[in-house]
Amino acid sequence: MTQYLVAIHHPDNYDPFVAEDEAMSRDIDALNDEMKAAGVRVFVGGLRPASSAKSLRTQPDGQVLITDGPYLGTTEHVGGFWVLEAADQDKALTWGRKAAVACRAPVEVRPFN
Repeated sequence: MTQYLVAIHHPDNYDPFVAEDEAMSRDIDALNDEMKAAGVRVFVGGLRPASSAKSLRTQPDGQVLITDGPYLGTTEHVGGFWVLEAADQDKALTWGRKAAVACRAPVEVRPFN
């Protein structure tokens, strides 16, 4: 089976303590339970805000520069993700749809090599 990344995207100013109410938490917990029961969930993780990131870039002299903040200066960042095993992309997209509904956020589904 192929493994897929199901990534949740949040706006830069996303605050889970404000945005995530009890109903949303229940929906995400139910989805996690469903994924476990179906045997598709490999790993799940939520990420702290993008502002807590450190970016590392190799410099021409071979040194590595570490800076505060996300690598890309965008208005949305990955806020959490699942790694799933699915028979095909259609099955992975079915889980992605459920994730978008439960998390009330845009979702990206992408296969691993």
